[in-house]
Amino acid sequence: MSTPHRASPGAPLEARVRAEIRDVPDFPRPGVLFRDLTPVLARPELFQEVVAHLARASQGMEVDRVAGIEARGFLFGAPLALALGRGFLPVRKQGRLPLATSPAEYELEYGVDALEAQAGAVRPGERILLVDDLLATGGTAQAAAGLLREMGGEVVGGAFVVELAGMNGRCRLGAIPVTSLVLYP
Repeated sequence: MSTPHRASPGAPLEARVRAEIRDVPDFPRPGVLFRDLTPVLARPELFQEVVAHLARASQGMEVDRVAGIEARGFLFGAPLALALGRGFLPVRKQGRLPLATSPAEYELEYGVDALEAQAGAVRPGERILLVDDLLATGGTAQAAAGLLREMGGEVVGGAFVVELAGMNGRCRLGAIPVTSLVLYP
């Protein structure tokens, strides 16, 4: 596991965030390199700057609500919703919400999973910004966007702290505009 190295305080935000990210090899399974954003969350000033950056990048999208993908999408999506003065919609893993839900199954690079949101949580035509910590293959984000569309929403953008560009996740989101702060090849 790599240990974060602090960038100089005057360095660009992308460099300061990248310097804090820990690389954890072979997690959650052998061959996967996990990008751990926990050190970013531990530094309140940096965490706040990341949220402010995502808020600026989302200006002009006319967002009605921010949807965060469980679990790390909640960490950035909820404060982003507050920064934008919008409500937050959790997109959860299956079986974690009470009452009726709308589900969406999808394939991961290492298995199959399902997401769901509370039935009736999306108003017809509601403009939604989809948020997660990291965009890799795009399968999870694609499933979440599809679920939100099936529920009557319009996904107007995707905001990610980290993007693994070589995995082409952005392509799976089609015409949805994507913003990300830190790009890895």
